[in-house]
Amino acid sequence: MSKAYVFPGQGSQFPGMAKDLYESGAKGKELLDRADEVLGFKITDIMFNGTAEDLKATKVTQPAIFLHSVVLAKCMDGFAPDMVAGHSLGEFSALAAAGAVKFEDALRLVSIRATEMQKCCEKVPGGMAAIIGLADEVVKEICASTEGIVIPANFNCHGQIVISGEKEAVAKACEAAKAAGAKRALPLQVGGAFHSPLMEPARLELGKAIEATEIVAPVCPIYQNVTARPTTDPVLIKENLLRQLTSPVRWTETVENMIADGAGYFMEIGPGTVLQGLVKRISGGPEGMVIEGLSTL
Repeated sequence: MSKAYVFPGQGSQFPGMAKDLYESGAKGKELLDRADEVLGFKITDIMFNGTAEDLKATKVTQPAIFLHSVVLAKCMDGFAPDMVAGHSLGEFSALAAAGAVKFEDALRLVSIRATEMQKCCEKVPGGMAAIIGLADEVVKEICASTEGIVIPANFNCHGQIVISGEKEAVAKACEAAKAAGAKRALPLQVGGAFHSPLMEPARLELGKAIEATEIVAPVCPIYQNVTARPTTDPVLIKENLLRQLTSPVRWTETVENMIADGAGYFMEIGPGTVLQGLVKRISGGPEGMVIEGLSTL
């Protein structure tokens, strides 16, 4: 039975995150102290002692989740996945944990990603919404026929799709989804239109950093968001990362492909339990567990 390790994305942060890892031993402390140096500010102070509101700042949220996940993975005895994947931001955690990108390099990429995404959010107001209870093709058709920029951004599981784009277009698509029989069409409390064409300026800036970063073959295949297919090829990994910010997260297909390739056990590494829930909804529930902190480690 193959083991799939999956890494969460933005939204799973919580006050006090990774503090137990910092206090538990030399490895966690070393990596988190190094993170403060790389970022140029004491992100550990915000992670350990900040409020939920403090952690919402994009330049904090993304590096904090990355650090919690990757430090946790590096503190594990016998870290030995047969395959890995990460949801959006989590793809960077998966690559760092699986040895494709050095810890410091991956953290710099995540920091640049967060900063450039925030700039896009401030420049062009956008939004996202969760559409519950419609088939993928119906949501695609609604987005395609809605005036303005709006696309399916996250295919999270069957019947749960997040759309993203210009605020007015997202609102119109939500009304159309309700008219088409959606159970719910909920605007999300996010800073902007992630995984949509509105992130193009961020993609260009992050792309320069990705091109300059050394990426090597990971210890096992990674199933990337853009293709939902496995690869260990550094060239393909880099190409897919370059496309990720403006392309949908194909999580449903990713999980289905991992199971088709032998995954019988899913381990979620990092804050929160969102991915375990999605895996169960997609597949009917292969075995799995969540490694969220020192107590579960």
